[in-house]
Amino acid sequence: MISFQQIHYIITLSEDLQFQRASERCFVTQPTLSMQIKKAEEALGSSIFDRSRQPLELTEFGKGLLPLLRDTLFEYHKIDSFVKRSKGIYKEEIRMAVIPTVAGYMLPDLYKDWKGLNQNNQLTIEELKTEEILAAIEDRKIDIGILSGPVSSSKLRTIPLYQEEIKAYIPNVSKATISTDELKEFHPWLLNQGNCLRTQMMDFCELKNKSTKDDWDYEGGNIRLLEKMVDIHGGYTLVPNYEIQQQTNKYKSIYSANGEVPAREIVAVVAFKNDKWEFLYELVRSIQLKYAKKNKKSFKLLDWQ
Repeated sequence: MISFQQIHYIITLSEDLQFQRASERCFVTQPTLSMQIKKAEEALGSSIFDRSRQPLELTEFGKGLLPLLRDTLFEYHKIDSFVKRSKGIYKEEIRMAVIPTVAGYMLPDLYKDWKGLNQNNQLTIEELKTEEILAAIEDRKIDIGILSGPVSSSKLRTIPLYQEEIKAYIPNVSKATISTDELKEFHPWLLNQGNCLRTQMMDFCELKNKSTKDDWDYEGGNIRLLEKMVDIHGGYTLVPNYEIQQQTNKYKSIYSANGEVPAREIVAVVAFKNDKWEFLYELVRSIQLKYAKKNKKSFKLLDWQ
């Protein structure tokens, strides 16, 4: 069979699909990496990578093998964790990813609480888009993702956290609420491509078949910047309720023709196989206790895709 080191090499090469980069990450020479991959393929009796392609591609055998190798590597790390824990020298790394439109308020609100949950854990947090989070969990690069649902996957465990109303930032309208039909009269300022709030905004406000381009068009990367563009150039942008730093009459509740209010459901996503669940559960509960509330409005939960 193949060795632990060869498993590590195969997984690294599957991520980079280029021998030079993978060998640098593995701290070996390119010929050494290539030789070890070849030995692993000979031991298994099948090719893992199609070397005729540039960049490399996994063969059908390699695609089926990779999840098994990741599980094997995961189980091996559990042994290493157990040994270190028994010697009192172990500090668990918890890797967490959050979508940008949630990270903006959740991390300032809860980071101090998370740091105090368990002194034997090292929490690492990064911002990723929804599709990047789902891929990172499947590749075991992160332990938990916080994103906008729904998420349907037999490989992942999804935990509902809270529902969040989405409001319109539109200072030039005096009344407290605005309909989706009325919004069509104003220019929308959108987040970048790939951001789930952009997709939700376009769907609910029926922007898919409408051009948003004009002489002042700008697609910003963060909500605060879009609010400034609205202040200067008019129009509107959509803002998740918890992102609103100060509730003023510039933020309007939105309703559709049938009285529905746009909202998104924030969920936590973890792999089914995860030996860090005890701490992850504490993270999940801290988020639910902070934001989960009973909603009196008739929410229309928006899909992120």
